[in-house]
Amino acid sequence: MGACYSCSWFPSCGCRCCFKSKIPGSSDLENQGGESDKLKWPCFREYKLDELKNATDGFSVENVVSEHGEKAPNVVYKGKLADGDRLIAVKRFNKSAWPDTRQFLDEAKTVGQLRSQRLANLLGCCCEGEERLLVAEFMPNETLSKHLFHWESQPLKWPMRLRVALYLAQALEYCSSKGRSLYHDLNAYRILFDQDCNPRLSCFGLMKNSRDGKSYSTNLAFTPPEYMKTGRVIAESIIYSFGTILLDLLSGKHIPPSHALDLIREKNFQMLTDSCLEGHFSNDDGAELVKIASRCLQYEPRERPTAKAVVASLAALQKQTEVPSLALMAIDHLPPTEDAKETDSLSPFAEACSRMDLTAIHEMLEKAGYKDDEGATNELSFQMWTSQLQDALNGRKRGDTAFRAKDFNGAIESYTSYIENGTMGSATVYARRCLCYLMNNKAQEALGDAMQAQVTSPDWSTALYLQAAALFTLGMENDAREMLKDGSLMEAKSKRN
Repeated sequence: MGACYSCSWFPSCGCRCCFKSKIPGSSDLENQGGESDKLKWPCFREYKLDELKNATDGFSVENVVSEHGEKAPNVVYKGKLADGDRLIAVKRFNKSAWPDTRQFLDEAKTVGQLRSQRLANLLGCCCEGEERLLVAEFMPNETLSKHLFHWESQPLKWPMRLRVALYLAQALEYCSSKGRSLYHDLNAYRILFDQDCNPRLSCFGLMKNSRDGKSYSTNLAFTPPEYMKTGRVIAESIIYSFGTILLDLLSGKHIPPSHALDLIREKNFQMLTDSCLEGHFSNDDGAELVKIASRCLQYEPRERPTAKAVVASLAALQKQTEVPSLALMAIDHLPPTEDAKETDSLSPFAEACSRMDLTAIHEMLEKAGYKDDEGATNELSFQMWTSQLQDALNGRKRGDTAFRAKDFNGAIESYTSYIENGTMGSATVYARRCLCYLMNNKAQEALGDAMQAQVTSPDWSTALYLQAAALFTLGMENDAREMLKDGSLMEAKSKRN
């Protein structure tokens, strides 16, 4: 999850294959940027292992900026090369990730030929013995996930959100034009901010065998439908993932596409918009962004737009185009992240979810009661005079009794009756039924309930922790650990407030 990996501009290496920036508006995405960008990228090269060891202080834990899972860890380190002040990001793969040396080198060299100001460009690789490493530009100013979901001083402004959407679409269009239309697990953690706070797409997602269409790992609720059916992704699958990021930008939350599309079909798109942005953009602009997102999220791949068409649609929405990104984000510089400090020690509930200690989770959910959706409970109590509401409340009480008695099948039945009544949503009911499903080895159903709990109560960290537990059960360790970190950040933020 939250990794920053790219760096400040590099001086020219003097060879003819370097690319020079041009003025804004250039159709050549290799050179899209400001007129003041007179610097060039260095050529892709193969590094010696000793060079990268020295650059990262022997792959020191102090230089780790991201890592994914235990079974197949892909750790990213910040480093500095010995020949200057250049910062780099070094991604070190598990020994078994690339057993075929030639395949790794071919993939890396192909991706390394790409050069765009919309990418955190791949600068080189290392392939010695069993070591497989990638070297990229280092991005000093965090990820979209950090600025969108875990902001501390102010939310991301509407013009900046539109700029992120356009720059990302331009990055995808550029990659597609160069024959690299597939991208591994496109999400808010893959979008990074450079020293000028311009958003860039991480080049690392262009690797990992994504050309064969088989390597696509993400939260199942956000996975393109065709992948669920065939286990393969195509170019249109990346547009679907782009649509989920548009929803992120619009809502400030990670909302499951199915839930968002239901709201869109019911013309309730206002419920999708981030309350922090109220009054800061027009309904027409919001409606247009929703329209673009819904087109990207079409069930049939052939009905989704191309990256080029998306770029054209988003270009027309841009606001304050003359304002630098740094100014739009209202910062002179971004402080170092506090993420690591906040997530060093997990809360007891998070720890139980990370261990998959279902007994401990049950005990803590029971003790917590309904305090996290108290408003819904109070409203139910106030409106109990209707027979429908009384029946719903009685069904929930039967579920609670079964839950306390560890009659998990009975609890599922009663909670399902309450939910299907549709009278009043309850994040706690979804959370409890989620655990009941986990107790019955129904991890997919459990994940669905944990996500519904998040939709019902977006600021409740428990919902994220339960998603992690379900993802662990499904064998999706990378996503589970990302969800644990998201939950810890949310919990830390709520404590500060």
